[in-house]
Amino acid sequence: MFHRRPLLPAFYKHRLATICASVAFISGCALPPLSERTPSQAISAEEAANTRLGQALQPLINAHPGLSGVRALPDAHDAFAVRALLIHAAEKSLDVQYYIWRADTTGMMLLQNLHNAAERGVRVRLLLDDNGIRKLDRELALLNTHPNFEVRLFNPFVIRRPKAIGYLTDFYRLNHRMHNKSFTVDNMATVVGGRNIGDEYFGATDQTLFADLDVLAFGAVVQDVSYDFDRYWASPLAYPIDQIVKLKPTDTLDDLDLGQVLKQNPDRTQRYLHVLRDTELVQELLQQRLDVEWVKTEMVSDDPIKAEGKANAKQMLSYQLHHAIGTPALQVDLISPYFVPTKTGVRGFERLRQKNIPVRILTNSYEATDVAAVHAGYIKRRKAMLRAGIEIYELKKLSSGNLNKKGKNPFGSSGSSLHAKTFAMDGERVFIGSFNFDPRSANLNTELGFVIHSPTLAQEISRLFSERIPYSSYRLALNEHNKLIWLEQEEDGSVITHTTEPGTSLFSRWWMRFMSKLPIEWML
Repeated sequence: MFHRRPLLPAFYKHRLATICASVAFISGCALPPLSERTPSQAISAEEAANTRLGQALQPLINAHPGLSGVRALPDAHDAFAVRALLIHAAEKSLDVQYYIWRADTTGMMLLQNLHNAAERGVRVRLLLDDNGIRKLDRELALLNTHPNFEVRLFNPFVIRRPKAIGYLTDFYRLNHRMHNKSFTVDNMATVVGGRNIGDEYFGATDQTLFADLDVLAFGAVVQDVSYDFDRYWASPLAYPIDQIVKLKPTDTLDDLDLGQVLKQNPDRTQRYLHVLRDTELVQELLQQRLDVEWVKTEMVSDDPIKAEGKANAKQMLSYQLHHAIGTPALQVDLISPYFVPTKTGVRGFERLRQKNIPVRILTNSYEATDVAAVHAGYIKRRKAMLRAGIEIYELKKLSSGNLNKKGKNPFGSSGSSLHAKTFAMDGERVFIGSFNFDPRSANLNTELGFVIHSPTLAQEISRLFSERIPYSSYRLALNEHNKLIWLEQEEDGSVITHTTEPGTSLFSRWWMRFMSKLPIEWML
């Protein structure tokens, strides 16, 4: 007798039933109600003044009323060292806010340092976007059990593994992320800029390294950053981690082992620690001769309700940035790793050129970018900008090198991909922060940064375009046939002309053109 084979074997029927049940379950999932969330605020100015940092800095702050002392941190090793030393100096509070925190060498080192601070009585508040804490759920949940350590997740995913499922059921909410980056100690010193926490941001890997930029600040602007942290900490989207991540009943703080990653690669850890000991900034801090510039500094930040899709124009960083930095009259030099100007942005640049205001832009080349979709959103605007007379440079993929190398990268340490977000205007004012020149930063993610009224910093960025960037980047141009060419300037003065985009293949060029046609520019 002939038996027809089932269309689906029993095993696959079971898997299908499981998937269907899971989808039904996920569709019904929602964020839990916020309950038992303990309110807290930054320590008062009086408390801050009584700390060691306060006693050291207050005379300088009093001598520069209304101003902020700022020091740019272009070097990756310095950027890590200043955070580690500030944690060590903390006596009262550490308020830390980041988009990405890696479970790698530098990420675990800083978590260890924060835990040590909590152990000696410092209150630690750690606010992390839930999209960037891969492999850290258990460690963060354990840290949260410490009486002096509180962890909150911003705009969390209900389903923990795989998190991407959340985008299928709650895309609108989860498509808004907290991209802010700040590190504030005893309400007296803060670090704000473009760096997340991870080896690629701190020059601690032989793989891809990001060329990035932070600012260490004291004085008036620190109070603004603390206030901004408090409103994010109190946001309806800032969930105590214990409401999202559940530990086993047997888990205790004694189970915390933040040194596991460091033990797996002790040679790398020791090499990195050796490099840190040699950084000039450490010596300047230890010898109390750190050079800072006291200038007017304005914080610009999105209201956290932007992540709920509810912010009005005046609550957006882009509005505040325009009013703080003003309208350019002489020159604009812009650096953005993820540059998607849109048709509106191109028109704005064209109007500047019509007034004979030079505009120079540095972004990642295809071979240097880590987000190909963003590059696709950018390439369709290149010709229009070049025709308007805008100078465009694309950073080459530089050598990732080794941990000890200080390369020729314009931002300090050796790097193979641009991550700094900054621009200078008229040789007088500069923005440094987390804001990319793209629709995602403008409309979806929350962002934070400083407008610094410093001719010194602004002119330094302008000099990069004149002296350094031409040698580390391709300059774009149009040939006599209106075709794009990439000009690579050599140290000896010669120029190599590329007629196809460096680092691409026939397939990747086709794929970029295809992606650029899709209606996704609004979320890049």
